[in-house]
Amino acid sequence: MLAADEFTNHHGRPEPSIPRVLTILSFVLEKLVARNNTLADGLSQQLDGQSCGSAGIGKSLNVFHGVRAPSISIPKYLERLYKYTDCSPSCFVVGYVYIDRLLHKHPDSLVLSLNVHRLLVTSVMIASKMLDDVHYNNAFYARVGGVSNAELNRLEVELLFLLDFGVMVSSRVFESYCFHLEKEMMLNGACQRIERPLLVLSDVAEIRENSQNSLPPQISENTQSSSPPKIVD
Repeated sequence: MLAADEFTNHHGRPEPSIPRVLTILSFVLEKLVARNNTLADGLSQQLDGQSCGSAGIGKSLNVFHGVRAPSISIPKYLERLYKYTDCSPSCFVVGYVYIDRLLHKHPDSLVLSLNVHRLLVTSVMIASKMLDDVHYNNAFYARVGGVSNAELNRLEVELLFLLDFGVMVSSRVFESYCFHLEKEMMLNGACQRIERPLLVLSDVAEIRENSQNSLPPQISENTQSSSPPKIVD
């Protein structure tokens, strides 16, 4: 987990307010992951107790699987991505579109606590490249996401091929997913609307490859890939 005092904005500007889309998306994903974890556990038990998330489930998302689930929660992880990458809020909706398309193309695969963080950082990064005029590079997203640059490069390529490079999202599709996410909140007694504009960032400072001051603090606990990067406290 990140310590509370580690969440400082790396540009030295006031902390940005958290957009409503992060709250809504966190709620939907936590609900989905909890259901799928239960399903994966049941499948594992039926097949002589094989490891969670591997037995009876498609292998399409295996590259996104960690050895164990990271300790950082989905809401905190999304908050971290937003605060440090300066991507527009719409990137999180489009990232969710990519994950949903992925599951439709590979219906035997499940979003689990073992893979949701890597799916999020990869999909949001690709969405930022598609939507935002200015965006950070893979190395910066890797540090924010708690993985190595080499691993994130591999995950990006894997996700693009799994999607058959279908990364264009029309305004109609964007609106339909906003309505879907809002409906999920309404069904659970909360009425929240997602910020609609496809925001374009114009004030993101250019990243300096060798400047430690421009980098976010590292995630203090390993996200545990099969060959995990060393992440210091």
